[in-house]
Amino acid sequence: MSPLPFARRKFLRQSSLTLALAALRPASLFAQAPTAALKLGSGAPIAKVPADFIGLSYEAMQLEDPTFFSPANTGLIAEFRKISSHGVLRLGGNTSEFGWWKATPASQPPVRTSGKADNGEPPPTTIFAITPEAIHNLNGFLKATGWTCIYGLNLGFAVEAADVAEARFVAQTLGTHLQYFQLGNEVDMFNRHLRDPKTWGVDQYLKEWVPLALAVQKAVPGAKFGMPDVASDVSWLPKIADRWASLPEKPNVITLSHHYYWGGPPSSANANIERLLRPSPAVAQKAALAREAATKMGVPFRMTEGNTVYQGGKPGLSDAFAAALWGADYLFELMSLGYSGVNLHGGSGHAQAVSVGGFLRGEQLMKDPNVPHPKPFYTPIANEGTLAGSGVDGKLNGKYLIEPVGYGMKFASRFAGTTLLPIDFNPGTVNAVAYAARRADNKVIVAVLNKDASQELTLSMAAAQVIEVLSGSALDQPETHITPGGKSIKSTKAAEGQTITIPAHTAVMLQLR
Repeated sequence: MSPLPFARRKFLRQSSLTLALAALRPASLFAQAPTAALKLGSGAPIAKVPADFIGLSYEAMQLEDPTFFSPANTGLIAEFRKISSHGVLRLGGNTSEFGWWKATPASQPPVRTSGKADNGEPPPTTIFAITPEAIHNLNGFLKATGWTCIYGLNLGFAVEAADVAEARFVAQTLGTHLQYFQLGNEVDMFNRHLRDPKTWGVDQYLKEWVPLALAVQKAVPGAKFGMPDVASDVSWLPKIADRWASLPEKPNVITLSHHYYWGGPPSSANANIERLLRPSPAVAQKAALAREAATKMGVPFRMTEGNTVYQGGKPGLSDAFAAALWGADYLFELMSLGYSGVNLHGGSGHAQAVSVGGFLRGEQLMKDPNVPHPKPFYTPIANEGTLAGSGVDGKLNGKYLIEPVGYGMKFASRFAGTTLLPIDFNPGTVNAVAYAARRADNKVIVAVLNKDASQELTLSMAAAQVIEVLSGSALDQPETHITPGGKSIKSTKAAEGQTITIPAHTAVMLQLR
């Protein structure tokens, strides 16, 4: 991938200038750290990474515009394929509880009793239509990208007949491009705005979810499901697994799922780059719960929605190069923890803003919200039309741009379809991580991410070739690019291999010779 065009770099620099974290920039030359040894470890392989590990998550409300996920939207198709040639598009999010299936032009919207208003959820009066045209276009989009789809159905305002009709049409139209249905989004938070907090929990969820899934399965032979897609309380997964065996009739569940946002809200002082690039114990803790449940039910587990800072992201962090390093590292870590895939959340400004209460809170932190910026701030792919100013009313056009976290995903996508290998690596005082994998052609590749703000990383390792470099001008600036080859990486031969020096806040992909 060549560096970003100059005009794009100029635009991006302007978009985050007001929130630049100047303290993260080194005041002098990078500090020299001792040489760190890196070698493949002994023991069995860690995990097999599915070929479609990489995924993107969008709000179901994106389908309100049938031209968005469409074979005619060639700009978006191109950026999807740049991130991965075999990915998974997940359609759900908070808005998936507020859509309705408009089977014909004459169909009338349902009459609903509005739920409670809740900070961070769609306004209770939200309602939008999904049409057959949108699903036909979605099928063409999936064919053009080579991706498959996780499709969200409405549980929050569920009407069995409507969900069954929508599921039947989606399954017939998407065919093999449909991975599974997801019934309900962030159900552990329904007690805040969609259900009675006194009675809502795992048991009530199963009491509602199972009959609805069975009805869809009866109408759509071969239908598959993922569940429960919780927001943060991953303890729901083992609780469901404990109850699963006692169900008299079980829907065909093929994946357990949960979400993960690193931090938030955007106004929090703790949502900063220094903390973002440090290890988060919560990742492994949630993985342990998910793995326990998945093992008991005999299915894989997936992280189906997440990103840096919830409620749309934080300017100067979610749209900065630091997010690229975080995104790559997070994906590599979930690969090593046994996940079947990851879907980072994004989309267009309008659907995203509605999903979190009607506006992007990160814009309130900007000195001038009219300065061009991605909407939402954390989206892996931004539409140029929504970048022109503040608010949620940017007009979509045919030009799309990969944002920093999207570059992180692209960098990590080289590990899709590989087998992760153990690695011995101690970077000392440098904030760095490394991962190794064996490809199908038996070649071994190694990803080394130097996330340190100021220290370069000197490695002693076996002879290797630099495949590509993920870099940016500064951690707090948006400029991000992936450069083929290793011209920017200093490498010298050694008696038993070579020494490689990786600059601060830079990641390299290596192939062992």
